[in-house]
Amino acid sequence: MTTPAPTDPLADRFAVARQVADAVLFEGYVLYPYRASAAKNRLRWQFGVLVPPGWGADRAEHSHQRTECLMEPRAGARLRAELRFLRAQRRTVQRRCPDGEFVTVPELELPDRVLVPWDEGTEERCPLDVAVADLAGDGVTVPLTWPPGEDTEPVHDADGRLVGRLMRRREEISGELRLTAEEIAGPYAVLKLTATVHNTSSWVPDPAADDRDAALPRSLVAAHLLLGLSAGRFHSQTDPPEWARGAVADCRNEHTWPVLAGPPGSTEVMLSAPIILEDHPAVAPESPGPLYDALEIDEILALRTAALTDQEKREARGTDPRAAEVIALADGMPPEVLERLHGAVRALREVTEPAPAAEPARPDTPWWDPAGDRDVDPLTDRIIVDGRSVGAGSRVALRPGRRRTDAQDFFLHGRAAQVEAVLHDVDGGVHLAVTVEGDPGADIRREQGRFLYFQPDELAPLENE
Repeated sequence: MTTPAPTDPLADRFAVARQVADAVLFEGYVLYPYRASAAKNRLRWQFGVLVPPGWGADRAEHSHQRTECLMEPRAGARLRAELRFLRAQRRTVQRRCPDGEFVTVPELELPDRVLVPWDEGTEERCPLDVAVADLAGDGVTVPLTWPPGEDTEPVHDADGRLVGRLMRRREEISGELRLTAEEIAGPYAVLKLTATVHNTSSWVPDPAADDRDAALPRSLVAAHLLLGLSAGRFHSQTDPPEWARGAVADCRNEHTWPVLAGPPGSTEVMLSAPIILEDHPAVAPESPGPLYDALEIDEILALRTAALTDQEKREARGTDPRAAEVIALADGMPPEVLERLHGAVRALREVTEPAPAAEPARPDTPWWDPAGDRDVDPLTDRIIVDGRSVGAGSRVALRPGRRRTDAQDFFLHGRAAQVEAVLHDVDGGVHLAVTVEGDPGADIRREQGRFLYFQPDELAPLENE
């Protein structure tokens, strides 16, 4: 007779939370149309990049994350933490010459794919298990080091002949994870947990260069934390108990945001991620699998991926194994799975109000006449903000307001930006399209017309016009 292995409820909770964390980890990893040559894939790793301190000063990215949240541990409780991130390894492509030597090439054609240079992301984990009692005072600090490395993968053709190889190189990454806890004054046994992650690399870039690509292999990409209590509970940062609202308001979270993770109602696990999430986030059950491009609707993305040409699919397969998985997923998706992506009803409510009155007859004239807007030009129009004239080319400070701003915009509070256009909507509203100064992808955003938009009362002019 065998004795069943003891269960670990916290491990089960972590497994559920990792499903969402994986979506965070690979958010924007490779964008449709999944080719390295696509303009959308020139700027990589958009979220949670912890860069070396020597490179990150006065730039859009930072060298640390700070998480603060409230927890109520029971006697003898332990805190389990898991730092997860992607490590960028640089892949180059080499072709085998007739004399047996290898030479670096921009691409290597194979029957099923086209191999190209690319920065791959490998998942790294740093687990830590400590007694909550040990977090008092200076707490626990763990230095972290990932050594440099290089490996080679042979490439064979359809007949099994060696035709080339892939060279992968990893740079050294140094970091630090620190956990502390302090008591909160009040009638409840509540602690404020502080978890900080630092990139401590001593690498310094060439002062004459502004090369983000050189910093990325030494960065913690898409860094986030899983935090779990063996006994006790965490409190929500967005919907805390009334008695805890003041203490929650005093928590300071920098470049990350903690939410309750796991099934609804559970409070043992927190996910602190560089993307704003709600409590108990979950992957939609209709999702057929990771598409690594959450800015799109799964149905549209699957259809457009399946419609790529054979050559485009070969290039995608050669870009990254995860891109190859997306191509295989789209090509092999059964009709019933695709139909499931068309929509889902999450909740129903009873409608008790009287039926609306019939709509008035529509006039014969269109509701909007483009000819009436010929005197409107987003590139030359100007408006008055704080008594100053503002238009395309003006420098402004961003001050997003809490009344209507997306939570992600708060990360940009106080940043300087350049106005790209002044836009008027059909309701008489005014919106200013801007690019953030120091954004390494600003030129690409201008080329694609993908700007950030703010209303006039969310901006402050930085110079007289």
